[in-house]
Amino acid sequence: MDGGPMSEPTRKPAVVLLSGGLDSATVLAIAEQQGFELFALSFRYGQRHAIELDAARKVAARHRVTRHIIMDIDLRQFGGSALTADIDVPKHTRVDQIGQEIPLTYVPARNTVFLALALAWAETVSAFDIFLGVNALDYSGYPDCRPEFIAAFETLANMATKAGVAGENRFRIHAPLIQMNKAQIVTLGHRLGVDYGLTTSCYDPRPNGSSCGGCDACLLRARGFTEAGLPDPAQTDENSPRELE
Repeated sequence: MDGGPMSEPTRKPAVVLLSGGLDSATVLAIAEQQGFELFALSFRYGQRHAIELDAARKVAARHRVTRHIIMDIDLRQFGGSALTADIDVPKHTRVDQIGQEIPLTYVPARNTVFLALALAWAETVSAFDIFLGVNALDYSGYPDCRPEFIAAFETLANMATKAGVAGENRFRIHAPLIQMNKAQIVTLGHRLGVDYGLTTSCYDPRPNGSSCGGCDACLLRARGFTEAGLPDPAQTDENSPRELE
């Protein structure tokens, strides 16, 4: 006897931090490939590269996102970073000029703030999985991109929430790119069908939105595509980073 059309199986919800950059777009595709119902969260936090939010909208529209929130929090009130204060973004001509010290583009406690808000939304929509695109290899020295930080926040999430204390489920903080370099990330994303032409990585874009080509994010992105043997669809001759001899 025909029971009629099969309904789509219920997907578990997950909150994905989506900046509009290469890494977060890849993570969104990973969460989608794993069968999660996607709730994407982006932030307008006073960053000079707010053009990334247009990219985040486009990336969210391309994937099966149930809801995309762009939240306003003004970290310019604190400053302390080249991304949120009147401090020049450091520029280089080669990746090997990027130092190992914590750079001026570090925004104090940014990932802690973002994850706390993602956790609040996750608890609201009964999601126990939170995804973000932090990376411990090509991460320019950010302390809140380390595995130790992710593990510590996961512990906090399960101690500081009603859902976590209830003990029926455990919150999991997914950082699937954390031990991958940019070339590996690009290769994975290409296999998952990520349209990197929709993304932007530049910390200090030009007024027309094109990449500066000299900030750490631009150089690391360019090296990733080069080492992956793939063209960067977001780059043009005008804004393509070139390492000088």
